[in-house]
Amino acid sequence: MKKEKVIFRYHPYDGKVLQARREIPYEIKLTARLLLDEICFNWNKAQLEAKLNSSIEKGNKEAFSELRKAYLDYIWE
Repeated sequence: MKKEKVIFRYHPYDGKVLQARREIPYEIKLTARLLLDEICFNWNKAQLEAKLNSSIEKGNKEAFSELRKAYLDYIWE
């Protein structure tokens, strides 16, 4: 059986050159930043809750009191 050969031919583009916009609209930047902030906040809160639960299960009061102070920033609402 013969091996198949693939030949690519590249043709240069002769059309009009387009200039790309480098600036992203403010609304998209703001939405992306707010969404990323919320995702990070929820992830950090979940990690802190997991550490709090493990300190309760282990009975470590010192770690619990330190984590509690950090967790109060997440539930101040």
